[in-house]
Amino acid sequence: MLFINLYSILDVKEKEQELVSYFWMMMWWENKFINWKPRDFCETYEITAPTELLWKPDLTIEEVTNKDKLFNTQYLTMRFNGWINQKSGMVLVSTCKMDFYRFPFDTQICNLTFKSIQHELGQIQLRSGIPNGYMLKDTRAYMKTESEWLLMNVTVETTMVFKFNIPSSMLVYTMTIKRRSVLYVANFIVPVLFFLCLDLASFLISESGDRIPLIAVYCIGVFTLMMLSLLETILMMYLMEKDHVSQDQEADKDQSLGEDYRDQAGKVPECFRDMNKSIPCVRVFDQSPAGMPPELLPEVKEGSSSQLTQEIQDLQNLSDELREVLKTVVLLLSSRKEEEDPGYWTRKTKTLNRIYFIVYLLAASVFLGSVFSVWLHEDHQNI
Repeated sequence: MLFINLYSILDVKEKEQELVSYFWMMMWWENKFINWKPRDFCETYEITAPTELLWKPDLTIEEVTNKDKLFNTQYLTMRFNGWINQKSGMVLVSTCKMDFYRFPFDTQICNLTFKSIQHELGQIQLRSGIPNGYMLKDTRAYMKTESEWLLMNVTVETTMVFKFNIPSSMLVYTMTIKRRSVLYVANFIVPVLFFLCLDLASFLISESGDRIPLIAVYCIGVFTLMMLSLLETILMMYLMEKDHVSQDQEADKDQSLGEDYRDQAGKVPECFRDMNKSIPCVRVFDQSPAGMPPELLPEVKEGSSSQLTQEIQDLQNLSDELREVLKTVVLLLSSRKEEEDPGYWTRKTKTLNRIYFIVYLLAASVFLGSVFSVWLHEDHQNI
């Protein structure tokens, strides 16, 4: 038996088609192997035990996409008659197929399906502890926050599903939520409607004269300013997106170059070590040229040994120098992204946006001031 209470609707992610909500669930089940007489144990009717000591139903929620935020209590409550109780709070991130055609007057229906993975219908039967007639009233009594969504209805239905031709019990918790459209109406729909009315009113103005009426100039100027503002917003978003793309490409390029140079830095010393190993120094000293006087042999050995030793030392010094140079290059490549200021276009868009706002404000002020001053001036002259 499940008691499910919706505490709050935290977020509705339209793009990801996900619902973030907070639930409090209480689950009861009967264990026929547990029972005692309270009078034999000092009138003890219930005890608390860790969850690891007893069997508990393996319930899961089909629509949950993020199980990291699920948290259960560490203890169970056992009654003397064999009934066991477990309480748990859950921040659920669940999938919900949404339709935004009627935005911002849309209504969404989201389900949470509780079922057992392992057990069949004869082993576990899921039932709701709250009837549908009291579900909405009980949920609203515990409801804390609804964000921008209003809870319209809550229902619970027990159904049966077949998995591999084996019936199993399933509990479907259905929520019907409606978007609060007041903010969208006040901030978006009504202003656009005003502009539409203003545009329609401009067609009623007689333009038979040589001069364009001030109301027509006013409408044209306002719509021109709105068009320029929209174009500026589109341009800023394009530049910021370009900045993000360039940063990602630069990061991938630096990473690949860094790996190539690290590979080269590791290969060069190996080459020189192989070269050092391939020089047969001992064999040169062990054998003497034919026909060479014995008294000259020590001098030849000593001269050859010192010359080869000097060459080997030079090669080793060169290897060390190349290794240091390559390490320096790798460090410069890896730190170049950190040294240069990231977000070039982002900073430019902020500057341009600030400049455009000042110019836009001045242009709008001059335009509106000129139009209204002409209107007021003409009115004073007529008076």
